[in-house]
Amino acid sequence: MNGITVFMALVDYLPVIFFFLAALLLQNDLYSKLSKTKYTLLAAGSLMVLIGGTLKATWKILYALSICDFQALDVSFFPFQGIGFLLVFLSLTGICTKKFNTKALSIVPLYLSNMPFIILQVIGCAGAQFMLIAKSLQMKKKSATALYVIAFIFMLGMGYLGAKFDDSSNMHWLAQCTNIISQLSFLAGTWILHKSGLAH
Repeated sequence: MNGITVFMALVDYLPVIFFFLAALLLQNDLYSKLSKTKYTLLAAGSLMVLIGGTLKATWKILYALSICDFQALDVSFFPFQGIGFLLVFLSLTGICTKKFNTKALSIVPLYLSNMPFIILQVIGCAGAQFMLIAKSLQMKKKSATALYVIAFIFMLGMGYLGAKFDDSSNMHWLAQCTNIISQLSFLAGTWILHKSGLAH
């Protein structure tokens, strides 16, 4: 129907792994810099993004192997990713200055389509990337800044593709490649900050 193959599904785990490694670096480096509340938001948001990506890739594996079309795994992607990235953004508002005072959202949009969660994903990712760009500029790491900008641009591409998704094989591959570039850039930028003393 949509040309999903086992190889395609396996490739879809790559951005999940890249994000997971970047999240581990951030959690390790920022443990002593964030309040308990913000660190909890970082851990919870990272976990939600990780779960969302893993469920989507697992759905593709099951579908490609003709085991089943477990659509709950597929449709859970955007709710997990959208809210997860928003929590990551909220957690990072304190890494450059202590003057931020951001409150968590008290109302979650009613799930009628993927669009509310695509919007949350873009807002959350944009906010997180902005905070990390600001931190990399503060640390005078232009290469990390450039990588976070690339990650943000390709994440915007993911939001656009999510809104236009037609479930074709070409669209699946385009979305996966876009996500891989975004998450690999995110990981590389985070690795540069980690090696440059983000924890200190």
